[in-house]
Amino acid sequence: MKRCLDLLLAATALLLLAAPLVLLAALVRLTSPGPVLYWSDRVGRNNIIFRMPKFRSMRLGTPALATHLLPEPDQYLTPIGSFLRKSSLDELPQLWSVLAGDMSLVGPRPALFNQDDLIALRTQHGVHALVPGLTGWAQINGRDELPIPEKVKLDVEYLQRRSVCFDLRILWLTLVRVFRTDGVSH
Repeated sequence: MKRCLDLLLAATALLLLAAPLVLLAALVRLTSPGPVLYWSDRVGRNNIIFRMPKFRSMRLGTPALATHLLPEPDQYLTPIGSFLRKSSLDELPQLWSVLAGDMSLVGPRPALFNQDDLIALRTQHGVHALVPGLTGWAQINGRDELPIPEKVKLDVEYLQRRSVCFDLRILWLTLVRVFRTDGVSH
């Protein structure tokens, strides 16, 4: 049921957002040199690495680190990077990853390939068995502001509570948080 919901909602969203996606792609391309999409190596289900697309919000040559680990992360943002991140529009290309089956609409956010502490804690608690999500319980309960142990605690809570109704609640709360730009530090 979850996969059917993912396919239906992701395909519908891509169709409805086709024009804005093209506009965002043009804005990324026109405001900074380099590709429109940034393909990030992420940890998927069972700790298998997959390539996740995002609209590029950082300049070429930015180190492949979690943003909060960058010294002065604002210096790496493209002219529209801050807007893309605060509005979460940089995440929209991940709808493709949902269609491809690498991600779900709801699940723990996929870790960067080099976030060893997060990967180890998730594996220890069985969270690694879940398909990562475009949004998740930890995302709506703190997003960038949460320390890793707290994120994993919320991921475990999601693992224990997951259901279609819970996913729909998380999707609704995500829309509310995105429109308020809650929890975005960069």
